[in-house]
Amino acid sequence: MRLIWLALIVLALPSSAEELSAKAWLENMSLALKGQEFKMSLIQLQADHIRPLVYIHGKVEQQEVAFLEHLNGPPKNAVRVGDTVTFIEHDQPAYSVQANRIQGVLPPAFAGDISVLEAGYQFVLGGRSRLAGRPSQLVRIIPNDENRYGYQVWLDMDTYLPLRYDMLNLDKQLLEQILVVELIVLEEAPAILHEAYKQDWPAIMAQPTREKGDNWQFKWLPQGFKILVKDNHRLIGSHESVEYIALSDGLANISVYVARAGDTAMPEELMTRNGLSLATERVGNAEVVAVGKVPAETLTRIAKSITIE
Repeated sequence: MRLIWLALIVLALPSSAEELSAKAWLENMSLALKGQEFKMSLIQLQADHIRPLVYIHGKVEQQEVAFLEHLNGPPKNAVRVGDTVTFIEHDQPAYSVQANRIQGVLPPAFAGDISVLEAGYQFVLGGRSRLAGRPSQLVRIIPNDENRYGYQVWLDMDTYLPLRYDMLNLDKQLLEQILVVELIVLEEAPAILHEAYKQDWPAIMAQPTREKGDNWQFKWLPQGFKILVKDNHRLIGSHESVEYIALSDGLANISVYVARAGDTAMPEELMTRNGLSLATERVGNAEVVAVGKVPAETLTRIAKSITIE
């Protein structure tokens, strides 16, 4: 009984954190994800998968080092040292790519410039709860329109580290969730990160030579979405080359593939799951496929708006 009362007192105690805006909470989260030493045991929940993971982060000689371990199935790990991420799996040689975050733990935007998200979202404070044994503050990331999904994140009131992350569709149904079951704040980077820092990992994979893509443009994009990449790209599972355009609003990412009709076999359908949608459209003499974790209607409108200049 005494422990219950203590927990209630902790949640009720006034704190300077109460004065923070929703954006300030998220900015503190970004700083914490980049600057603190910690170990998270977490579960990734999707419609067809439940993945238990361990994520460890710290700094070694002023450089970020992180380690991600998948606890179920064959051994599968990822290590990040600075802007190099190395993937280690049991059935293939280790390989490295250039990236400043390990994909699949939390949205990379959570450790980025939060202001970038304001073009497409607004931030609203929610209530408080207790997660992983720690008091937490809910921040809702609400889309400004119906062209993207909404998100919500619970932040530890002591460290500002995220303890839970939800992605919700337009009907507020859960599409994906990351749930921390244990958070350990470390005083210094653990030995495994020091070993990772010293390890001689494979060199970053050379990117295939890509020709400059045609000057495809969009008559319409949702507010906040920008073109990040535009080049020639090989469709997954195919040896055929297509035009590739990467779009992002900072949180949601969309891939657009364009091929001359009849030149390349484009996918006709893709099962929508975990928030991933696909739209296929014929635009003039081009076939357009758009894929991303946004509503299918958004992808359809983007695909129909493409034009060449």
